[in-house]
Amino acid sequence: MLRKLGTVSGLTLVSRILGFVRDVVLAATLGAGPVADAFMLAFRLPNHFRAILAEGAFNAAFLPTWAAADASGRDCTRLGAEVMGWLTLANLVLLALAVGATGWMLAVLAPGLSPADETWPLVVTLTRITFTYLLCMSLVAFLSAMLNGRDRFAAPAAAPILLNLFMIGALLLASQFPSAAHAAAWGVMASGVAQVALLVVTVWQAGLPLPRPRLGLSPDTRLVFRRLGPAILTSGALQVAIFADTIIATFLPAGSLSHLYYADRLYQLPIGLIGVALGTAILPDIGRRAGLGDEAGMRAVLDRALLICLIVGVPVAVIMATLGDWAIRILFVRGAFDLAAAEASGAILAAYALGLVPALSLRSLVVGFHGRGDTRTPLRLLVAATLVNIALKIVLAPMFGAVGLALATSAGITLYATLLFRANRSRGFLAGPASIPAGVLVGTGIGLGLLVLSSRDAVLRTIENLAPGLALPVALLTLVIAILVAQGCVSALIIGRSTLEKTASPKE
Repeated sequence: MLRKLGTVSGLTLVSRILGFVRDVVLAATLGAGPVADAFMLAFRLPNHFRAILAEGAFNAAFLPTWAAADASGRDCTRLGAEVMGWLTLANLVLLALAVGATGWMLAVLAPGLSPADETWPLVVTLTRITFTYLLCMSLVAFLSAMLNGRDRFAAPAAAPILLNLFMIGALLLASQFPSAAHAAAWGVMASGVAQVALLVVTVWQAGLPLPRPRLGLSPDTRLVFRRLGPAILTSGALQVAIFADTIIATFLPAGSLSHLYYADRLYQLPIGLIGVALGTAILPDIGRRAGLGDEAGMRAVLDRALLICLIVGVPVAVIMATLGDWAIRILFVRGAFDLAAAEASGAILAAYALGLVPALSLRSLVVGFHGRGDTRTPLRLLVAATLVNIALKIVLAPMFGAVGLALATSAGITLYATLLFRANRSRGFLAGPASIPAGVLVGTGIGLGLLVLSSRDAVLRTIENLAPGLALPVALLTLVIAILVAQGCVSALIIGRSTLEKTASPKE
């Protein structure tokens, strides 16, 4: 597991670093005003649909079916061809609707924006450019699932790097476009084509058959569709909460959508490096073990994944909650992105941090069901969490603005993760880190966070006296290292003690 996690996390880290470079260029070029909001909206919409139709639902339904069929020695060529045919058809229909009825789609998904707004024509144009990205990402998700089913994780994890490179290149050439927002949108579209090309070549080099799309319904394809329905509803319910952020943010003051975006970029870094990477690594493993009936193996895989989420998530959440505003100032304050925008984004990031540990564990907890072909249980639990999430957004946004949206997101994610954990435990899908006193780790993290909050200004003043030109970066690095070392020592002591107790237990 650690080798697979290292491959996915390492390449994801490269992508995220380039993503920060991209966002630095984006922030300096667009800032956090109406034009930036127009691009953020046009960029978010295809990504919402991608999460529903491609990465989330599709992987949950197709990858375990593909992995189980491949492990049992069945011919997967027909399955791949049929699934690719239906996936391509669905995306072409959606693309035609999005391009032909862009105004109607925006009226539904961004009701706070109207044709009377000065940015309306720009949003319509940018959305038509970026929506092609959805078709490309659906094909990328399909090809990635084939490769992951054979334990080939490098190329799928590296593909998002191209998005960042193409967007950076386009923004550097912004003078050649009608606006910087147009440049960013065309960069998004071009990167989608490049990612498809990369994975096509990788599939061919791996010796896997490159399917020719066809519209058929073999038994395995029917199984994928039976699993796909609940999976789409699950991904859709999750995206409803994210859509709610987009919709409500259009009613908030100008710049709110951009503030959410930049805070979310830092928030998504550990989720991509740990949460999503773990889910990606263990899904084909659990799918294969499910085909072989290896319940003990599946349980051990999920237990290890949750333990990793807990040990990594606590100190990172502390860093985000206490030092996130410093990180945003260092990364983004330049050009059109000022200190006021950084402070607004920092407050949102602190609210997101409250739900970071549950967010890291979500993908692994869902895989406990999806790997066994159960796509209904996560849907049922998510509906309850989503209702709470949206209700809180409606209540908190008028009171706290964009920060209220982030607080509601953290509450909804925590509820969903709790329900998933209890359902996994009750069905015997995981033993859970029962031997690790999770409360001690979390309590230590809270105490550490309070200590950092009370001392960070003193640390900054001390470093300003020693190295005035590097005060903020050095202070941030100093406190981050102290948090990681302190929490790492606590985790090592707790895990070591628990391991000794487990070894000494006569029940073992």
